[in-house]
Amino acid sequence: MNISTLVPTVRPYQSYVYAYPHKTAYRPLADRPALRELWAAEPKDALSLYLHIPFCEVRCGFCNLFTRIGAPEGLVAAYLDALERQAGAVREGLGEDARFAAAAFGGGTPTFLEAAELERLCDIAEKGMGADLAAVPLSVEASPATATADRLAVLAGRGTTRLSLGVQSFVDAEARSAVRPQRRADVEAALGRIREAGIPVLNIDLIYGIEGQTERSWRRSLDAALSWRPEELYLYPLYVRPLTGLGRKGSREPKAEWEAEWDEQRLRLYRAGRDHLLAHGYEQVSMRMFRAQGAPSTGGGDHACQTDGMVGLGCGARSYTSALHYSFDYAVDMREIRGIVDDYVSRPAADFAHAEHGRPMTGDEARRRHLLQSVLQAEGMELAEYRARFGTDPAEDFPVELAGFAARGWLDPDAAPGRLRLSPEGLAYSDALGPELFSSAVRAAMATYDLK
Repeated sequence: MNISTLVPTVRPYQSYVYAYPHKTAYRPLADRPALRELWAAEPKDALSLYLHIPFCEVRCGFCNLFTRIGAPEGLVAAYLDALERQAGAVREGLGEDARFAAAAFGGGTPTFLEAAELERLCDIAEKGMGADLAAVPLSVEASPATATADRLAVLAGRGTTRLSLGVQSFVDAEARSAVRPQRRADVEAALGRIREAGIPVLNIDLIYGIEGQTERSWRRSLDAALSWRPEELYLYPLYVRPLTGLGRKGSREPKAEWEAEWDEQRLRLYRAGRDHLLAHGYEQVSMRMFRAQGAPSTGGGDHACQTDGMVGLGCGARSYTSALHYSFDYAVDMREIRGIVDDYVSRPAADFAHAEHGRPMTGDEARRRHLLQSVLQAEGMELAEYRARFGTDPAEDFPVELAGFAARGWLDPDAAPGRLRLSPEGLAYSDALGPELFSSAVRAAMATYDLK
């Protein structure tokens, strides 16, 4: 077997694979299939529910999420009206036997909504979709400025089990460099309010690779976060993507003379952060996620992301069936996003009964997704689970890719028999390993996507 093309050194930071295929591989669905048809034969006893809020008080320089800055008067109410109409159409499409095992509010910034609006959002999830928020794990994203006591009281009272706070850096100069205007004092005050609210799991997001960041300043942020004893910490490498604030400024544009230096900085800070958290009693769940030993689990106990469906509400949400991944149109540019939001809030209920943009999931793509979502977790993947689902072995389906991973030292030779697991170096290179499992068809679709 010739694996020479896979063995050469690769750049460690290529693409954050949080979902496969990426939305840039989606295309308009000419037949606009009805949700009732899409979900008719799907297992629906352990679904995940995601509600998307496309508003933020500011947009960070590195952010390429589907969100807009602020909301003109009346837009939030109109958005919630549309979300309610969509919930009615989607629930009818799912049928009476749909049951949710997990829920999440993301964005954007869900806590951009005021307290009464958050109550309504929870009502849409419960009364509109039938999710029992008090009985299933509920994760909510927040920013320091919007984590106010009244909003947190609503979330805690409605069953939120995990709140994720986007801090990124406790060093004010680094926050400014990342175009995230905030003061450490305000961040600390928000963390105090979150702890007072009594939400069981606090997650703090931090970013490494910011211009001017050093191991010493990185340690300052890590220690500041650890002083709050968060149940979870996410460590994200900085990316600069087209149409983002940093991308428009020209900062960190791809230039050969400093690419290698920036890669080395991020790898060095990743390893320092990983080792620091491990030394403080955290366990590594993935390249990004670290959980305190003994912290409560925040996943749906009977929901498996590799196999169970997801139902997304909101103009930036995506939904998964075994045969199709679908969503609304995708954009990064502010003007394009505003247009998509405006179109969403004007839609009648009947428009929400169909899928409009998406990508069919063939057997090959399902195998790739299963392998990706399993092997990028620190615990790895039981080969028996893969065989039971697909009737084949990963080594049969992906011989070249797995041989290349092994040749680079990315696979753990000491993993238990029957388990495919990454080595510490493989986890460090997750953002290079993941893209190598993309199919040629998905690569081609992403390459020809008209970025907007």
